[in-house]
Parts: sequence; structure tokens; C-alpha cells
Amino acid sequence: MTIEADTAPPGSTTRWRALLLAAVAACAACGIVYELALLTLSASIHGGGIVATSLIVAGYVAALGAGALLVKPLLGRAAVTFIAVETLLGIIGGLSAVALYVAFAFVGASVWVLVVGTVLIGCLVGAEVPLLMTLLQRGRMSAAADTGRVLANLNAADYLGALIGGLLWPFILLPQLGMIRGAAATGMINLVAAAIVSIFLLRHIVSRRELVTALCVLTAALALLTTLLIRAHDIETTTRQRLYADPIVEFERSAYQEIVVTRRGNDMRLYLDGALQFSTRDEFRYTESLVYPALGEGARSVLVLGGGDGLAARELLRQRGVEKIVQVELDQAVVELARTTLREVNVDSLHDPRVEVVIDDAMSWLRRSDSGAFDAVIVDLPDPDTPVLGRLYSTEFYGLIGRVLAPGGLLTVQAGSPYSMPNAYWRNISTIESAGFAVTPYHVHVPTFGDWGFALARRGTTPPKPVVPANAPPLRFLDQRVLDAATVFADDVGPRDLEPSTLDHPRVVEDMRLGYR
Repeated sequence: MTIEADTAPPGSTTRWRALLLAAVAACAACGIVYELALLTLSASIHGGGIVATSLIVAGYVAALGAGALLVKPLLGRAAVTFIAVETLLGIIGGLSAVALYVAFAFVGASVWVLVVGTVLIGCLVGAEVPLLMTLLQRGRMSAAADTGRVLANLNAADYLGALIGGLLWPFILLPQLGMIRGAAATGMINLVAAAIVSIFLLRHIVSRRELVTALCVLTAALALLTTLLIRAHDIETTTRQRLYADPIVEFERSAYQEIVVTRRGNDMRLYLDGALQFSTRDEFRYTESLVYPALGEGARSVLVLGGGDGLAARELLRQRGVEKIVQVELDQAVVELARTTLREVNVDSLHDPRVEVVIDDAMSWLRRSDSGAFDAVIVDLPDPDTPVLGRLYSTEFYGLIGRVLAPGGLLTVQAGSPYSMPNAYWRNISTIESAGFAVTPYHVHVPTFGDWGFALARRGTTPPKPVVPANAPPLRFLDQRVLDAATVFADDVGPRDLEPSTLDHPRVVEDMRLGYR
């Protein structure tokens, strides 16, 4: 029996339509969750960015149209095709996140998985509306004059489902289940919705053999995703370990990033979204170079933006005369890690009563700050490889810092590598200058990072001279000789005259996107 049959299924036409429209909403919710899962995992693995996000979204929308066209020859058997489409969508969508993650860990080239997954999911979701429109109009349930009303109901259910999926992903699925299990659970919902439609609606318009075959396939697919849901933790743990040379001793996926701590012997390392933040073998070179030049000859109050690992606070607490430290960190999970797993590295600095930890976005906090003026400001934020981080390396951001810096106070910024990413480094320098600061660039060698650059700045037109405070505690790396040499740049990493990065035009993000030299 095929869709051409004129006999409507038993029961109320209203119930038939309501159940089909509910299926539309459920399938639309699943479709948007699959795409959000791929976008989230892509951002976590590849760093995201405007270009990648735009290509994924544009490719998905284009695939919707392609799917609507490709399904046209199959509309004559809309019921069977609908079951097949939903089954494939549940399997492909449910497995998409784990496929992307495993490909990245074992092969390295996961972009093709992202592209193929986006296209396949988009095509299958695009095929749903023509199929459901055909089903809604079968058996004289929808006269020709009623087509507009049917289409309006279909679109309303589709968009409502997309809204539900868009809310479920960030507020329930991702925080509760994570990306891999969240996608798998969504695939199971997709399959269950298809099974319900098959049993209660389509059993009257497909043959018994077709219905039994469809239900068997749906059951097998459901069993596959259930297995993935149960074993996801083991799969993720095994796959994640392949990304790191050293054993993982701590892992957490916060609302903002993936946090990993590895350890081999005495070498402990912190990674955020796969990017190394420090190694205990040489972090003192980076931390001392960032902190002590900002202190001048008598800083008493210091603002630290970022630095959630507590290393900057550790050094500040060693400096005589520092009485107040305000630490603004976005991610509560990083702070909790600093207070537990990283305590031996930061000497429990974030529990010291002189340190006030504020969980907030740095730019938002600066805009409404009433903490008064600080003698020094230290900016220890991740590299600006996404638009979200790019705003923290903008003219506007440094302008806000100028408002909380005391007259004559100093600012230090970790500004990236002048050797590996010279454009990004010198872009940061010109951006700080554009906010009314006089800047002295300097750089040191940190073995795990290579040549790493900083900026020392003060309001006005006279660049400050980097000095190690006369009353500084014994340091492992930094002294005045090293700091004097740090201001010298060879010709191959020398100054570049670049336009500043702003909120309107985040040029530094584009510099980062171009990759390492």
C-alpha cells in the first residue's frame, strides 16, 4: 500500500494533524541540536571563528534547500521515505559528535567530518518539510484552498521546534550530558518520534512488511545510540588521552571551555580547549616576566584580569607592599581547579585573604567597576583566537582599563609571540597605544611556548622603562639584565605599523586565524 491511497487513517483528522505537527516540532528540534552540537565541538576543537561558523551555517542552510529538491522524486511514497529519512537523521545526527571527536583525535583532519555531517544533516532536515506537507494533504484532509493554512501550521511547528532545540542544547543537553552524549540522546529522541509516527499514523498507509522492517531498523538504530550513550564516557576518555602526550589527571568541561590537566613526573600542564596555558617546567619565566614589571617601585593594589590558575596572584603575594589583589576570572571551574588540583603550583594563592576573586567577564566588570583606582593592572587572558576573546584585545577594552588605573600606574599584557605570530603581537601593541597608552614592548624565551611577548604601558606619551622592583623577592629567571635585553627585537621580529583592533573590526582575531609563521 502506498501514499496514493485515499483512505484516511481511522480516528480524528485533528488528531492526525496534531500528531504530525508534533513530529515536525520534534524533528526540527533534533535537527537544530545536531547542528549546534557540531558548531560547539568545532569551536572546542578548532577554535571556532567567524569564518568557520559562517561556512557551517551557510552550508547547513544550503543543504536544507538541496534536501528539499532531492526528495521530490520520492514524494509518491512519502510515508516510507519519511521513516527512512528520520532513521538516517537519528543515526547520523546521533553519531556526528563522536565521529568528529574521534576523527580529530585519531586522524587529525576532522574538517571533512564536519563538512560531510553538516551537509547530510542539512539535506535530511530539508527533506522533512516536503514529506510532511504531502502527508498532511493526503486523503482529502487538506483541500486546495486550505494549502496556505496547512503550510502556515507546518512552518509554525518547524520554527517552534527549532526554538525548543535551541534552548535545550545550551541549558540542558550540553551542561548535563556533554556534546557526545547530548547528540546521542537527541538522536534517540529523533528515532522515538519516528517510531511513534510510524505506529500510530503511518501503519494505515504502508504495508505490514514495510512497517515491520521500519520498526526493526528503528530499534536497531536506537540500540546503537543507547550503547553510545552508555559508553560515551569511556570513548571520550580514551580518545581525549590520544590528544595529550602526558597522562590526564583532571578533566572538566565547563560552560565556557574544556579544561585538562596532565602530569608526568614533576611536570604539570594546564590546557584550555586544547591550548597549553602553562607547564610547571618553565611557567616561572612567563609569570615573572608578566608580573614584576607592572609593580614599579611601590604598587599596593593590583587588578588581575584572567589568570584564573592563580600563578600571577602567587607572585604578587610574594612582593612586599602589595596589600590588595582583585582577580577577575570568567570561569568558576578554573578557579576551583586552582584551589584544588593546582594548589601545589600556585601555593594556594587564591585562598589568601588579600586576594578577592570575582567571577565575571572582564569587560563587563570594568564597565561597572567601583573598586577605585589600581596601582597596577595585569592582563593574563588567553590568546584572541575567537571573537569573544578578541573583544578583550580591543581599543575599547584598554580604554576601560585606563579608567581604573591610578595616575602613573602600570599595565602589563601578555600579547602573544612576536616570532610565531608577529602580526597579532604588534597588532596588540598598536591597539594598546590607540587607547592612550605609551607602550614598551618586550619579549622573553619560554621553552614550552618559544619566543613570547608582553607589553608594559602607562597613560601618557612617555613609554615606561621595564624594571624589576628593588624589593622584589628572589626570582628564578627575571633580573634587570634580562629585562633590559627583553626590550631588544631582532629585525625578523621587529615592530610593524598595524591598525588597532576594535570591537567593530577585530583585526587581531583575523591575525590569529592566519595561523603560526
